[in-house]
Amino acid sequence: MGKVNPPLIEISEIFYSILGESTYQGLPCGFIRVAGCNLRCSYCDTKYAQERGEKYSLVKILSVISDYPTKLIEITGGEPLLQDNVYKLIRELIKKKYKVLVETNGSIDLGKLPDGVIAIMDIKCPSSKMHDKMHWGNINKLKDEDEIKFVLSDLKDYTWAKNIIKKYSLSGKKILLSPVLNKLSPKKLSKWMLKDGLNARLHLQLHKIIGVK
Repeated sequence: MGKVNPPLIEISEIFYSILGESTYQGLPCGFIRVAGCNLRCSYCDTKYAQERGEKYSLVKILSVISDYPTKLIEITGGEPLLQDNVYKLIRELIKKKYKVLVETNGSIDLGKLPDGVIAIMDIKCPSSKMHDKMHWGNINKLKDEDEIKFVLSDLKDYTWAKNIIKKYSLSGKKILLSPVLNKLSPKKLSKWMLKDGLNARLHLQLHKIIGVK
């Protein structure tokens, strides 16, 4: 009988830092950045992760993160859901009692995500130039603990996001409004939110503010 090759995942980087985004912001976290992305957002700040990476076995990934003094792990990208073996990795992490967050661009069906994982799903706004790539059926697959993120560059994006929140009745969800650095000031966004009484969270990229990866 031939030797069975271990599951492999193309990885851009694995590291330990302060979590800069989501409602888990500010916590120490292990990051698994998966290589490869099917979108090309205009404001992408991790272009180095769009292409191929280094192949890691699940055993190697688990070994690396076991050295980090945290049980919180974020799988990000690129777009992690492009690689089937990511689902195996998520199941292994959950088995080992990690809290697992998966940051996804919203273009891939969330139906294969295992129970117990928390999805942080982008809804791409017009300035990304990728808003027509959304898998809108994902909204119906979001759990109460999952989160929705809108990355905003301008008033047009904000107005578009407001309309999406209304159209899909998202006001009861965990909604994050994140201004693009050096494109939209948090002060301006906060004024729009206060004026509209929008049931969403102003969301700044903490890792960029404190100067960590």
